[in-house]
Amino acid sequence: MEQIRTYLEASLQELHQVRWPTRQQAVRLSGIVLGFTAVTAVVFGALDYLLVQALHFLLTLA
Repeated sequence: MEQIRTYLEASLQELHQVRWPTRQQAVRLSGIVLGFTAVTAVVFGALDYLLVQALHFLLTLA
């Protein structure tokens, strides 16, 4: 039980040392992540569409 208490106290001390981002930084970084996610989704969607069309084309040749 003492080990758990020591761990929790050490974790709390570490949390006090963390340099948290400002609101402006958090909003900016969140926007970057959302933008990158949207671009990635579009790229994967386009690749999926192209692969489905290619597969459909190949299957209609048979």
